[in-house]
Amino acid sequence: MSHTALVTGATGLLGRQVFNAFKHAGWLTVGQGFSRANPPTIMKANLENPEEAKMLLDEAKPLVVVHCAANRSPDQCENDPETASKINVEATRALAQATSSRGIFLIYISTDYVFPGRPGEAPYDASANPEPTNKYGQMKRDGEVAVLEETSENGMGVVLRIPVLYGSAQKNEESAVNVLVDAVWKAQDENAGIKMDDWAQRYPTNTEDVARVCLHIAVKYLSNRKKVKEFPRILQFTSEDRMTKYEICEKLAEVLNLPLTGMIRNKEGNDPNGPVQRPYDTHLSTKELKELEIDTRTIDFVAWWRRELGAYRK
Repeated sequence: MSHTALVTGATGLLGRQVFNAFKHAGWLTVGQGFSRANPPTIMKANLENPEEAKMLLDEAKPLVVVHCAANRSPDQCENDPETASKINVEATRALAQATSSRGIFLIYISTDYVFPGRPGEAPYDASANPEPTNKYGQMKRDGEVAVLEETSENGMGVVLRIPVLYGSAQKNEESAVNVLVDAVWKAQDENAGIKMDDWAQRYPTNTEDVARVCLHIAVKYLSNRKKVKEFPRILQFTSEDRMTKYEICEKLAEVLNLPLTGMIRNKEGNDPNGPVQRPYDTHLSTKELKELEIDTRTIDFVAWWRRELGAYRK
């Protein structure tokens, strides 16, 4: 039987790397996209239409689906929850129903934002009580519940929680980390007055590492199908590179050999009247992955950016 993987959101920041990881490992890999679909490699399907999702599965016949497609913008989820919920929750449940009924293994990409991130609580175990502080976190938690419910009988679905991502991007705004490179350049104007958060603790994680972990999860679970129900249903992966957004900018500025004269540290935390309340520290425990003997090491943040931005150094 051929090993086929289907990656939803395969034109996005994470989806591209997951697609590459399975392809380079020798899997027949099919991607799903919508606005940026490129058949036959990236098939066009609207996941918000359950019938299109079923047709996609029946055409690709995958052993595993990695569900990366999502609205990952906390601001957009807050501003238009009805639209965001269609892909983050409703499409996720429909996909989980369809994969489960076909015996296809599903890896659902979730977020550390399912946790409240109150000072002193992290790191969070996979079994810790989710308590999202914003609509994005709540939608991703609702997606988790949908996957766990729809795959409860056969155990053919897992949740993989991850933190903020960075990696090879087509545009810096694809990533909340990559976009900080632009902020560093703007901060060369000493009058720029860019206020940058120096409160919330982040654990930027490279998309290549997440993609590798997805591949290893698929291999581990599919090679143990007879006892898959004994395996954990919720997994968590993160780097240990703890930084605020301001500290990320400091490291990027160091790599670029630039000052930050136009950037201001902002230690105020959340504006209580702001539309999106972001957690302080949602560091994830990776205990379950380690117990499964899945490699949780990650590339060094500064080393990767030195390679990525080396051509621009002065």
